[in-house]
Amino acid sequence: MARTFLIRGLLCGLVAGLCIFVFAHLVGEPGVDAAIGFEEAGAHASHHMAGMTDAAAPAEVELVSRDLQSGWGLFTGVMIYATALGGMFSLLFAFAWGRMGRLGARASSALLAGAAFVAVYAVPFLKYPANPPSVGNADTIQFRTVIYFGMVLTSIVAMIAAINLGRRLKARLGGWNAALAGGVAFVVIVALAAAVLPSLNEVPEAFPASLLWSFRLTSFGIQLLLWSVLGLLFGELTERSIRRSSVAPFAAQSVR
Repeated sequence: MARTFLIRGLLCGLVAGLCIFVFAHLVGEPGVDAAIGFEEAGAHASHHMAGMTDAAAPAEVELVSRDLQSGWGLFTGVMIYATALGGMFSLLFAFAWGRMGRLGARASSALLAGAAFVAVYAVPFLKYPANPPSVGNADTIQFRTVIYFGMVLTSIVAMIAAINLGRRLKARLGGWNAALAGGVAFVVIVALAAAVLPSLNEVPEAFPASLLWSFRLTSFGIQLLLWSVLGLLFGELTERSIRRSSVAPFAAQSVR
């Protein structure tokens, strides 16, 4: 069963990867180009203020062309990421399957994908929203990575703790009240973590607010599309597989 789930999750990840590649290429890449243009314009302005001409300014070696980055580079990275995420999601579903009450495969997959989206991306996004490639100090990249993944880990642990709390309180408070108690516990934990972890603001004052908002909204949309396709498609395929397996024995008995 786990092997079947894994193969199905990898295939669903491939489909989700294709969807988010199209979305990222058509919607996200123009914003990235605009952010890079803003960075280059700022670099030229600083060179002129220093009394340097464009010819005298130190030239940056472009190891990978922008066309390759926005084309095959984006496609390769997205497909690897989405496929791996699909495989991990399938293993998570295999563990959670049968432990989510009377929910069917589609409802279980959608609920699990929604919880994963909130814990892995949405909550850390509220504390550390995505920034365009031209935003951020190169000297602080390691520090920013550590605190971001610290927020991700805290959010995942808080989600697991909230789910376990809700399951333990279900017999005493009922399903609805137990779910509310778990939700409140999750919010309290992540709120405390967000208050304790340091804040970062490395966006230049001159950076266009509309461009920043557009980039962050696109980044959020990519992740929402990824988890939506993954959860809904995996649940639909699993539901159909269960129906076929239940119909097959009945059909065999009818032939006899």
